[in-house]
Amino acid sequence: MVIITESNASNLVNEEDEEPGEVIESAPPLKVGEERLLGSSGIRKRLLKRGLAFELPDIGDEVTIKFVGWLLDGTKFSESDGVTYALGSGKMVSGLDRGIVTMKKGERALFTLPPELAYGEGTNGVPPNSVINFQVELISWITVIDVSKDGGIIKRVLVKGEQTGKPSDLDEVLVKYAVMLADGTLLAKTPEEGVEFYLNDGHFCPALSKAIKTMNRGEKVNLAVQPNYAYQLGSMNSDQNSHAIPKNTVLSIDMELLSFKRVISVTTDSKVMKKILKEGQGALTADEGALVTVRYKAMLKDGSIFEKKGYDGEEKLQFITGEEQVITGLDRVAMTMRKGEQAMITIDPEYGFGSVEVRRDLAAVPSYSTLSYEVEMLNFVKARKDLQHCFQFNVISG
Repeated sequence: MVIITESNASNLVNEEDEEPGEVIESAPPLKVGEERLLGSSGIRKRLLKRGLAFELPDIGDEVTIKFVGWLLDGTKFSESDGVTYALGSGKMVSGLDRGIVTMKKGERALFTLPPELAYGEGTNGVPPNSVINFQVELISWITVIDVSKDGGIIKRVLVKGEQTGKPSDLDEVLVKYAVMLADGTLLAKTPEEGVEFYLNDGHFCPALSKAIKTMNRGEKVNLAVQPNYAYQLGSMNSDQNSHAIPKNTVLSIDMELLSFKRVISVTTDSKVMKKILKEGQGALTADEGALVTVRYKAMLKDGSIFEKKGYDGEEKLQFITGEEQVITGLDRVAMTMRKGEQAMITIDPEYGFGSVEVRRDLAAVPSYSTLSYEVEMLNFVKARKDLQHCFQFNVISG
């Protein structure tokens, strides 16, 4: 690494070579060759090479840097062509950590640190109360998150996913993972296509569900899991690809969130549940009083179909929501759907046909049956209330 001093830094300045992302309070971004005091810290930063993108590391993140440290008289006291450490861990002086959190990947900068944020009373090669310089290049960095807030589950983000929201307790997730001991011994591994489960049901160990709720679709992580989050009676080794796991062992888990499906409790008592198979268009939902057009397959708990609408030549179903023209569960779900949305819904007997045994197009529905509907919202129109009674519909009520 070439050391940049006050005398030759100006030779690198390109008036159009502007650092686009760094903002100190309300100050404009630094240009290459410009220097600025970082707040009231006493640290001065001179930008030597602008970085990529706009994201910055944070305290706790794992950074890889190249650096040279020298005194104001030019005496070099430290140098590295590549060191990886966690910001805030104490491996480097605190002033350097404070400088690095203002950098972007690929950025190179010169930091001048006051003694109190450097080596204070001195160290090998650095006299007491010395102002020092560090020339730093941020090679890369990995976001590190304490998922459990107690050090029990540490997540290192290897690949960032889509910023489209994270799964919640009720959702069904599809993940791929490999579980290892500290020595690399493989304990469990999913098939290449992954494994699907509901988050609130848990899977393999408590750490998985907790970590997944912090992930985006497509995100890849490594988890360091302490024993208190690695074991759960009745959940371990349920997979044929699992091996015996020694107690009191720290686990390393490589995991990718492939996808997830939103699951929503439509009623407050969770007796009508909707799993979104395909997101709809726009933000509007049918709501109460809308003229809706749907198609569906209706099934019993054993998977047998008792009714179809809009498939295999069958007419699509139209009804007005909130008018008791269909069973309550289907009516409630339709009000929450967007155009083009596809969903799998589960309806308890209370919101279905209840204690009544009914005959539908393809089969009889026994009393107290839990029902499943695979529904697609084809269209809806916010109908005017004074016109609602002009329509005639096929009604599927008990």
